[in-house]
Amino acid sequence: MSALRLDVVSLVPEALAPLLGLGVIGRAFASGIAELHLHNPRDYALDRYRKVDDEPYGGGAGMVLKPEPVYAAVEAIPVLPRRRVLLMSPQGQPLQQADLRRWATDYDQLVLLCGHYEGFDERIRALADEEVSIGDFVLTGGELPAATIINGVVRLRPGTVGSEACLEEESHSTLLLEHPHYTRPASFRGLEVPAVLRSGDHGAIARWRLQQQRDRTAARRPDLFARWQQQPQQHPDQS
Repeated sequence: MSALRLDVVSLVPEALAPLLGLGVIGRAFASGIAELHLHNPRDYALDRYRKVDDEPYGGGAGMVLKPEPVYAAVEAIPVLPRRRVLLMSPQGQPLQQADLRRWATDYDQLVLLCGHYEGFDERIRALADEEVSIGDFVLTGGELPAATIINGVVRLRPGTVGSEACLEEESHSTLLLEHPHYTRPASFRGLEVPAVLRSGDHGAIARWRLQQQRDRTAARRPDLFARWQQQPQQHPDQS
């Protein structure tokens, strides 16, 4: 599989640079699993002052990101055949694990557009294939959402995480939250590792883990549990 090319259009590209040294994600970049390219719209501004924002038509508070520098920055990026352009926006669709897996699997290039200031000119939306939100709140810019997506996508690319099974069993991979984990010692400050995990009975362990996933999801995320219940169910020994 070829390297995943990640292009981030941002007024503060230095905010994304730490990803290059971030644990397994940094190692994925160093080993060629993914490539990170940063593009500052200010480099494409049309005036001598490199102005990238202006007052909104109709009045109102704050400044709005101008379309010309953003369009020029995006148009200067090489285009790979399987490319997706994502706009970071609090008005976008909520980010889901399924989105990260789709982008990691179906595309060779992701272009992430980060807004700033009060907002961006509406015409910038026309550049994007999808608008993405990481939650019902507003940040000063799209850099943290972009970093979240990059982290989530790169870790799903083959070779980033040592064991593919780890990715299949974690929270949100099947709508259910992950089951509890324990390691040595068996007893710690009066808290015991469940006996079933020390039994060596793999069938019983699988059933216990699935029940724990069900109970935990029902208690913490009833919305996810309701969606999981609507799916065709599979016996844990068949997974």
